[in-house]
Amino acid sequence: MSSLARERRLLVFHTGGTIGMREGPRGFAPSRGALVQTIAATPQLHDPSVVIGERDGRPVLTTPPFASGLRVRYELLEHEPLLDSANLDLSHWARFAEDIGRFHDEFDGFVVLHGTDTMAFTASALSFMLEGLAKPVVLTGSQIPLVRLRNDGLDNFLGALGLAALHPIPEVMLYFHHKLLRGNRASKHDASSLDAFDSPNVPPLAVVGIDVEVTEALRLSPDERPFRVCTELCPHVASLRIYPGITAEVLANFLRPPLEGLVLETYGSGNGPERADILDVLREAVGRGVLVLNVTQCPRGEVRADYQVGRALAEAGVIAGGDLTSEAAMAKLALVLGQRAREGWSREEQVRRLQTPIRGEMS
Repeated sequence: MSSLARERRLLVFHTGGTIGMREGPRGFAPSRGALVQTIAATPQLHDPSVVIGERDGRPVLTTPPFASGLRVRYELLEHEPLLDSANLDLSHWARFAEDIGRFHDEFDGFVVLHGTDTMAFTASALSFMLEGLAKPVVLTGSQIPLVRLRNDGLDNFLGALGLAALHPIPEVMLYFHHKLLRGNRASKHDASSLDAFDSPNVPPLAVVGIDVEVTEALRLSPDERPFRVCTELCPHVASLRIYPGITAEVLANFLRPPLEGLVLETYGSGNGPERADILDVLREAVGRGVLVLNVTQCPRGEVRADYQVGRALAEAGVIAGGDLTSEAAMAKLALVLGQRAREGWSREEQVRRLQTPIRGEMS
């Protein structure tokens, strides 16, 4: 906590996304330096009676007092380049994690401003990459740019600042439209609503209405491991949605090297076509070391071996992913595959790690 009794210090990473965009000749796009100008003109995000400071080249902004009397004093670090989140790749996840690691001991918590398209992927990845995290990391963004008169960015940004500072939960989370979600349980479920994110298999960690209602029963046990940033991620992972009529040739082509891990999105509780040619292709891929992780296409529910067709996939070496979201499954698979070469893990150890909860990502 900050040495000032009535203040919390946060670091806000502006990675890009709609919240800080301005309209240009080809539509809305990230604009360097524009966000701080908008914040300075928004009295809920910066108290106009307080002079905007600067520290190590970063603007220092201060909210008016919250109801508790506490202010949030936050520094804004803009990434270069600012990105539409559709352009993110695994190297950006590593950079975000390394930046949080670099400042971990210096601030009370962190807010990451991020585009909505891949926010759930980033939240999942960071939850696995920030081992032993002892401070809140809250991702947020908006569907309408903050510069617009009518927007959702103000509510989301101010809510994320308040939750990170006044209700600190030491994990990676996603705050959007009055709901604080566990980051590795969140998915974007609506492209045109302001209520864009959901956590299908776990209730929100907190709901913000007139009061902030935190669900204490959902808090994770403290992560006793020393804080460490894990950036070893395998880029050779992919996701494939099973569909009626999928051919063995298509699946075999998808599983060709250099692919090392596949999230297989199956029907219902983990079912797929019980066809010899499909199962043979999966068996061959598993035999040469490919990890195939089975998650359901359904927004809610989990993979279970209740049906013969589901058991056939398991017998071919496909790994049951429980109630992992597709986003969390991709991120966890990339992490396990990224670490296996260094650690020399056997297949059994890789499967165990995929099926063991790390940070509340699965039941």
